[in-house]
Amino acid sequence: MQRTARSLAGIAAGFALILTSVAPAAGAETTNGPQPDSIARQGARAPAKAPATAEALAAADGQDGALQVSDTVGAQATITDIAAAMQPGWNLGNTLDSTGSDETSWGNPRVTEDFLDQIRAQGFKSIRIPVTWSEHQGGAPDHTIDPAYLDRVEEVVDWALDDGFYVMINIHHDSWQWVNTMPTNHDAVLDRYSDTWTQIAERFKDESPRLTFESVNEPQFAGSSGEAQELELLAELNRVFHEIVRDSGGQNATRPLVLPTLHTGSDPALLDALAAEIAALDDPNLIATVHNYGPWHFSVNIAGRTRFDAESRQSLTDQLDLVHSAFVARGVPVIIGEYGLLGFDRHIGTVQQGEKLKFFEYFGYAARQRGFTTMLWDNGQHFDRTANRWRDRALFNQISSSWTQRSGTASSDLVFLPASGRITAKSLRLNPNGTRFVALLHNGTKLTAGTDYTRGADNKLTLSAALLNRLAGDRKPGPASKLVVRYSRGVPWTLRIINQETPVLRAASGTTASFKIPTSFKGDQLATMEAKYADGSNAGPQSWTSYKQFDVTFSPNYAARTITLTPDFFAEVNDGTVNLTFHFWSGDTVRYTLTKSGSTVTGRAG
Repeated sequence: MQRTARSLAGIAAGFALILTSVAPAAGAETTNGPQPDSIARQGARAPAKAPATAEALAAADGQDGALQVSDTVGAQATITDIAAAMQPGWNLGNTLDSTGSDETSWGNPRVTEDFLDQIRAQGFKSIRIPVTWSEHQGGAPDHTIDPAYLDRVEEVVDWALDDGFYVMINIHHDSWQWVNTMPTNHDAVLDRYSDTWTQIAERFKDESPRLTFESVNEPQFAGSSGEAQELELLAELNRVFHEIVRDSGGQNATRPLVLPTLHTGSDPALLDALAAEIAALDDPNLIATVHNYGPWHFSVNIAGRTRFDAESRQSLTDQLDLVHSAFVARGVPVIIGEYGLLGFDRHIGTVQQGEKLKFFEYFGYAARQRGFTTMLWDNGQHFDRTANRWRDRALFNQISSSWTQRSGTASSDLVFLPASGRITAKSLRLNPNGTRFVALLHNGTKLTAGTDYTRGADNKLTLSAALLNRLAGDRKPGPASKLVVRYSRGVPWTLRIINQETPVLRAASGTTASFKIPTSFKGDQLATMEAKYADGSNAGPQSWTSYKQFDVTFSPNYAARTITLTPDFFAEVNDGTVNLTFHFWSGDTVRYTLTKSGSTVTGRAG
């Protein structure tokens, strides 16, 4: 491909990135530092089975008389070096993986060169470009991919490579559209899968070795005889993928290839199966991939697991330790191809802001300590692709800081004050996370220890009544002020001071298709909702818990002053009385009684 001046600039930027990626900034923590106790002491990381060849890593970009710039991370770079140079990564979600007729069919704008420049400027070194081929592919016997669509995918890939990105492409939603029928449609699925990868491999075989292929996204199977058969089918797909790509020649002979676990899950049996596959393939240029959306209960806000507490943190730690032991400890690098919180798919407010920030701070640290490359899942809900800015800058600040260092947090980011009556001192627990407390600030001014606050040896921070009375202002319910806890490094922790009264829920009538409770939130925020029948048994979906799933069964709307109970909730509620308890972040609870008869619903407080 003819290179433009912009292309050369992008290649140079990529080379600079590679040089800096192998030497962390001064003061940054590295994977060579102290390891968590949960990781077995295994000494130095085992090397990959063999280094990637110099030929495989040499740039294919410097042809047609253009300036030749090396794509390597070193003359004897291993696949582990390459994976490390891909950290951190970002997903171009809900775009080329859309299942409609065009990449805009799921609401995102068309990708442009300038947009990719914007993403590159955020500090990402790799980009995963999920691609769904189904809507652009003909039938048997050849399953021909629309050349115009292949051209478009190649165009976006080339823009990303020109920007200096490492790039990953895959077979994405095809996994549940047709690949999943393999147990009952084996030969037809295998033929289509083979034809698809044959065409992709041929089109991209001469691209830069900074392009990687991922065999299939979140592999899954329907109608199987069980997990054993599903693991065998995935192993077959991965073997076919490996053979097709390697036999296609060009850069594909040694191109890094990414292989997933079943469901991209982290259960021991799934990890062991993929580890055995990789060992059997005996290829030094393979990378394992899993996805991680945190502990499920916390990630979707169900069963009352509203906080990223010690239990949730341990669950995440255990997941990551299993992946580390299965692969990294054996010299196989790992890319966490997607990470985030599952609740984000419905609403980024499903998990409370402070708890969300604590999760991402710890996840980034824990992944870095285990040598994983991480790729943030973003389907447009994080980086605004029209305004080219982060929708939640505080969230991205926490994510990006975690790439190199830890940040201090606290037991909460919320301090509730009574909107009327006496204000007393309030305490919370600081979590320095290896940093040290430096100062407490209000509007950039340091507050006075001993007068405005006290700090105990156990990291208990107590805000004085005098300070809180000043911050409460006119006592009107709602946000009143902010304090900032500054630590010795990382992102400062913001405390939001809120005037609050017990929320008031009013009588309502409606149907199972549309039921809204008029609510005066009075400065408070809804954490979760319990639902029980009159006899005390659990009501509604997922009846194993009384605490229902946020934004699936209930949803607060602070601007409209309502709490909606969804059709999904009522679909699994029996006629009669249902007692609801709404739990708010201040600690207040409000009871509400529903009466359901067919599709008619009424409700009252108490």
